[in-house]
Amino acid sequence: MQETCVQELLCFGIAAGGGNAALVVRHAHSSAEQRQQFARARRKPACVFIDRSGDGDIVLDYFYPHMRSPLCLHATLAAARVLLSPAQPRLEVRTALRGQRLTLLMQEGEVYIRLSPQAAPAVAITPELPGRLLAAPGIALVSPPVIASVGSPKLLLEVADSAALHALRPDLHAISDWGQQHGVSGCYVWCRRPDGALEGRNLNHLHPAAEDGATGVAAGALTVHLQTGITLYQGANLGMPCRLRTELHDEQVLIGGRTELRSST
Repeated sequence: MQETCVQELLCFGIAAGGGNAALVVRHAHSSAEQRQQFARARRKPACVFIDRSGDGDIVLDYFYPHMRSPLCLHATLAAARVLLSPAQPRLEVRTALRGQRLTLLMQEGEVYIRLSPQAAPAVAITPELPGRLLAAPGIALVSPPVIASVGSPKLLLEVADSAALHALRPDLHAISDWGQQHGVSGCYVWCRRPDGALEGRNLNHLHPAAEDGATGVAAGALTVHLQTGITLYQGANLGMPCRLRTELHDEQVLIGGRTELRSST
């Protein structure tokens, strides 16, 4: 039996040494409870365990320090960097919790994830809801709020500009409670930048320090909502500037960004 291998990668960073960290764990014959304990002890934004099913499928199992997740795309990007090579530039995988099919691709040395839009929960969004969740009563959104998904639904809220985005001090407990009630993985607040790119913040953790530096599922949700490929910046307010790029081809979303190996044990 092969020994467990743990590799840490940085994903979606703009420059070397930057990005959202993920641990890729291979050859770990462990239970979900043991994996949750591992993720909690390591305290990285995400861990992905790579398994092989009885029918030969590669299965990705995602854990945050506080919960198991149906899908984490920055961890998937890390797994793609580990699994792909010029000799094996494409792999079909599925997720552990929902069996969602993903395609991992390597093109010109860069790795990407291709996936399909998913049905979003049909939730009534009342006029007061965005202000209540963002702790900003009366906030004027630029466009109507919408829920979109590529596997982990997000409530998308467009604000006026980067200044408004970074000034937010949301009610994280209210966001968590509302999301759990309706099957929505928090809020993604975003704005349009003067250069044509987008910028966003992912709000779905109970502690401000746990805010995500790069959220691939949100980039995918925005791509589905806007029906176009995007360049999305995130994490500057955390000192972790990240850039995510997406494309839309025949209703399939392609998501990519920089990856870098930090350590391996």
